[in-house]
Amino acid sequence: MSFGDFSISVGKAIPLGATVHDDGVNFAIFSRHATAISLILFESHESNSPCVEIPLDQGGGKTGDVWHCLVKGLGPGACYLYRVNGPYQPENGLRFNPHKALIDPYAKALTSLEKWDLNRCVGFDPASASGDLSFSTEENILDIPRCIVIDDDDFDWQGDSPLNYPLRFSVLYETHVKGLTANPNSGVEHPGTYLGVIEKIPYLKELGITSIELLPIQEFNEHEYNRKNPRTDERLTNYWGYSTVAFFAPKESYAADRSPGGQVNEFKLMVRELHKAGIEVILDIVFNHTAEGNEWGPTFSFRGLDNPIYYILNENNRYYQNYSGCGNTVNCNHPVVRTFIMQCLHYWVVEMHVDGFRFDLGSILGRDQQGNLMESPPMLERIAEDSVLGATKIIAEAWDAGGAYQVGWFPGGRWAEWNDRYRDNVRRYWRGDPRETRYLATRLSGSSDLYLRDGRKPFHSINFITSHDGFTLRDMVSFNGKHNEDNGENSRDGSDNNNSYNYGIEGLTIDPMLEEIRLRQIKNFFATLFVSLGTPMILGGDEIGRTQLGNNNAYCQDNEISWYDWSLVEKNQELFRFVKEMMAFRLRHPGFMRPEFYTGPEGNYNAIPDINWYTEKGVSPDWDKIGYSLALQINGRRADVLRDKDDNDFFLMFNAGLDPVMFNVPSANDRKRWFRVVDTGLRAPNDILCVGSEEPLVPPHRYKVKARSTVVLLSKTPETHGR
Repeated sequence: MSFGDFSISVGKAIPLGATVHDDGVNFAIFSRHATAISLILFESHESNSPCVEIPLDQGGGKTGDVWHCLVKGLGPGACYLYRVNGPYQPENGLRFNPHKALIDPYAKALTSLEKWDLNRCVGFDPASASGDLSFSTEENILDIPRCIVIDDDDFDWQGDSPLNYPLRFSVLYETHVKGLTANPNSGVEHPGTYLGVIEKIPYLKELGITSIELLPIQEFNEHEYNRKNPRTDERLTNYWGYSTVAFFAPKESYAADRSPGGQVNEFKLMVRELHKAGIEVILDIVFNHTAEGNEWGPTFSFRGLDNPIYYILNENNRYYQNYSGCGNTVNCNHPVVRTFIMQCLHYWVVEMHVDGFRFDLGSILGRDQQGNLMESPPMLERIAEDSVLGATKIIAEAWDAGGAYQVGWFPGGRWAEWNDRYRDNVRRYWRGDPRETRYLATRLSGSSDLYLRDGRKPFHSINFITSHDGFTLRDMVSFNGKHNEDNGENSRDGSDNNNSYNYGIEGLTIDPMLEEIRLRQIKNFFATLFVSLGTPMILGGDEIGRTQLGNNNAYCQDNEISWYDWSLVEKNQELFRFVKEMMAFRLRHPGFMRPEFYTGPEGNYNAIPDINWYTEKGVSPDWDKIGYSLALQINGRRADVLRDKDDNDFFLMFNAGLDPVMFNVPSANDRKRWFRVVDTGLRAPNDILCVGSEEPLVPPHRYKVKARSTVVLLSKTPETHGR
């Protein structure tokens, strides 16, 4: 069989996807229950109709459940889709539809997403609802994005490889590729793109983070929502991107280079340049569901290839189990799907050089093929034990929308977890909730109640106060309740459990006294985060006081509500300075990054406890009766922090009460004296001392901590200057 300048041969079954060879491109796709599969090729990404359709059972080959062919004379940049035939029997879970062109699950780039018609492809699917498969194939091919053949070797990495910092030496910065620079005041040449991220590297370096954690960049359709903002009548979009279409493909609209496949090299360029600056790249990845939705949803890939293998179905196989809250649940522990997930992770690490992954609704990866939570899930164990991913960060959101909650219990060995108990306990303490001080102590010391029992370490706790999902830090001290009216859901969306407080006035204000309280509380949150054992993560923009005007679920707000307002860097320079100095302070002192939990008076190496707890009176706390004040002394000896030299000792004081408290301060060890580094109750620049500054010597035995304030002291000999 031949056509034009191309010829077809059988090809090979592995690897799956489109693979470039010297003499052409090998195509391979899996389907166990299909009766026929055709490869559809296009002359270019702009072609309105295919140039040829190749039946793989005639011109190609079939090995087991893999259909394949080699198209000789074809090369990178070629565009393709698939047509898959088989039984349409929803009652048996089978939903083959030869009138639907399908995206290759292994596609490494997509193009023409702007042509993806909302009503016919990403919303209500009449064929799925009625069983009528007569809808025009030509319409579907016009609307659906095309897969692009990519040459993985067509990029100069200049010797780059993943940085893979140990978790305990990391500070994570959660951000959105587009939102970081989309605002016209971002000052970049390529706003809202991977190149825009590169242009902000000097800012990220000045801030001092080690790792950037990106909201989903795997290809999704931002135009899938058919709703409008009731206030402005503007169409709402899928801004966050938790609705994956193609798991191997970086998002096209985040690239300044719009040539076919240009997004792949631009993403690689971003990773390479971030690595040159010493910044890791972690991807938020969404294996728990896909954008095909429930039984009323569109068919554009997995559903049309082998629905009962890729998805967990209800006992009535016409319907989908919905542990994701998004209509469907990926069948993660089916052997075929496990292989797909591992190959995807390998691709992003080996070919795209990323340093880690945060797994959205990670508990779904621990459900079996009937949806039950497993004690030893093969998928989670395989990720944790995989040799290629041995140094890669793997971070779980240890819950799902089906009722699973596994924080502290997430299976699979070396997994780190988003610690929402840290978030909630620290928020409640600083809000002034009663009986929260004892929980603050547990979170400061690494959450041993969650991670010690199964042999994990403090750094497996990803400590955070805010994330993309919820209030920004500025809004958390400015609003008592959510204000999500602009989302078009009558404010039914978003959590009502925010543990926030507005301190007297709902929303933003210019009242100077109120602003002072709010700023101090933001500093308290950052100070607490950076002196806690565990791996800190901050929400991007919190360091400059970014607000979403009380919207705690801005998933559909691709506008100024979500974008960074870069004028805040200057407006809120006091806050920015505090955050970067606090972060630098942590990273200079291994005492806050120790790899083991505190043991107290036992298990130490020098007869000095690695940690001591005190009330403001200088005595051991009665944890059942303790008030709003807490102090602790940390031993920085090298044997305790497992480094090659001693760190300073530290004395920390916290006062969430409404009145100042006079703390008794014990004498420092080794005839040293206490010096002040941080006091959030003082005005800048005395709130935190910069590197190289001489810290003020603290008078012996007592220190007055103002209301709602944090104080950090370090010990040294009086003649020693700087830190």
